[in-house]
Amino acid sequence: MESILEFILNLVGLMVGTTCGIITYNGFNKIGSPSLLRLAIAFFSIGVGFMIMLLKNIDTQIQENEIEQVIQIAGVSFQTVGYFFIAFSHIIKSFFAIKKYFSIVLPIFLITVSNIENIIRSVSFILLIYGSIETILSYLEKKTRRVILIALGLLSLAFGEFLSWYQLIFPESIFYNTAIILKIIGLILLFLPIAKIRFSFNKSLS
Repeated sequence: MESILEFILNLVGLMVGTTCGIITYNGFNKIGSPSLLRLAIAFFSIGVGFMIMLLKNIDTQIQENEIEQVIQIAGVSFQTVGYFFIAFSHIIKSFFAIKKYFSIVLPIFLITVSNIENIIRSVSFILLIYGSIETILSYLEKKTRRVILIALGLLSLAFGEFLSWYQLIFPESIFYNTAIILKIIGLILLFLPIAKIRFSFNKSLS
């Protein structure tokens, strides 16, 4: 069951990341917005990360080889870079706050991790939580439906990342399956507002 859910998650992640990357990059070419360029980099990076994980799921030789952990780390790293660029605008806006936030929270997570992959996942979780909180605050100011969808998507990805840690304590438990489902929901929620942006571009050019 887990392998099927992981395959679906990685496939959806690849599709959403690539599609959103293309949409935002096309938008950047049309209006030259740096924000859209950052989003394009973010989604392409997320797509590459899920593609690497998908190849790992498909290739049984990789699964039986010691290189599996290296590939896993590479996939998670690309996803984390994507999450960083999604939160980048908020980080720049409040650099000192995020610096303080990392110095307080990061050591708490480092105590509980035992390898590089889990450290990277810790950073992903922090970035996703920070990005979702800042996006919710932005929604409270603008009351835009697109913004709340992005916030909910980031929150869903964050809690999915958090629950996936329980696999280390309770292997093959319902927590991990729930984590994968939350991540799939989060990716879909992120895709919806980006697809709306594409519609807006097409409408403005028609």
